[in-house]
Amino acid sequence: MNATKKLHDVGQSLWLDNITRDLLDDGTLKRYIAELSVTGLTSNPTIFNMAFKNSKTYDGPIADKVKAGMNGEDLFFDLAIEDLARAADLFRPLFDRTNGVDGWVSLEVSPLLAHDTDGTVAAAKALHKKAGRPNLFIKIPGTKEGLPAIEDAIFAGVPVNVTLLFSADQYVAAAEAYLRGIERRIEAGLNPEVASVASVFVSRWDGAVASKVPAELVNKLGIAMSQRLYKAYHDMLASHRWQRINNEGAHGQRLLWASTGTKDPKASDVLYIGALAAPNTVDTMPEETLLAFHDHGKVGGALPRDGGDAEATLVAFAKAGVDIDALAAKLQTDAAKSFVDSWRDLLKAIEAKSKVLAA
Repeated sequence: MNATKKLHDVGQSLWLDNITRDLLDDGTLKRYIAELSVTGLTSNPTIFNMAFKNSKTYDGPIADKVKAGMNGEDLFFDLAIEDLARAADLFRPLFDRTNGVDGWVSLEVSPLLAHDTDGTVAAAKALHKKAGRPNLFIKIPGTKEGLPAIEDAIFAGVPVNVTLLFSADQYVAAAEAYLRGIERRIEAGLNPEVASVASVFVSRWDGAVASKVPAELVNKLGIAMSQRLYKAYHDMLASHRWQRINNEGAHGQRLLWASTGTKDPKASDVLYIGALAAPNTVDTMPEETLLAFHDHGKVGGALPRDGGDAEATLVAFAKAGVDIDALAAKLQTDAAKSFVDSWRDLLKAIEAKSKVLAA
């Protein structure tokens, strides 16, 4: 049995953190589903930016859309939804078999809306309607302004992938926003089953402190924070509010490990994958990380529900001068900014390619 199958058998969903039209056209994604136990897919502006820059597959469709009068964000979302709709259709049998627990794809609202609650909700509704696929998540950042947008989108029946979460406190705030949305649906007599995942970024923790801590602590912060967060997840699942929505028919929000590619070239290329094995969670991984884990990954025991030795490890980081709370806030702010930068680069690339193709 290969390593990805073993990880799936632990009870964790393996999602690919990548999409390109080439992956769809040449059958690679279909093969990953059949052979590597891939059961979903995520995307972001950086992924699409690289896809557009590195492939000529999009040239014809872009030229056609330019001729039809499209440009900028409208052109991008049209292309992205075409790709994600095809991917969603590949995962649809799994989505149906698991009653909507698995088999999802994700599309992000414009990162320029990260601090615009009303604009985020409007965009989430519009994009989900345009895609016309029940197994498509709309990604909304778990920022201060994003939390009410998450609640309102869930209340409106839009499945949400909450992104840009780093700490247990940020996760709990996002989970409570999801809960409020579901509770409002219950009070309004609406179907409470609206899916969601909470995406926690892992590797950026280690990148942020690599040069600031003793050697024995290098590459240990991301896993320790994930262990702490996994405990918070189980505390939330055991809460009366969560049990009530389950009793009303909601599956609840699942925890998703994101940013699981190893940033340190000296460390194992599958550092975070085996360490974060846990049932009823999702691990979305870059393509090279997925292939590396399939090739030489090992699955140990599942994450301890009580957080294991996380708190002792985090005390060591505090003694080394790392302010966890301040760093969590900075990582979220920096990540939101980096997505805005990628978004602007993406739009510039589309504009440049559109001019060349039009000429």
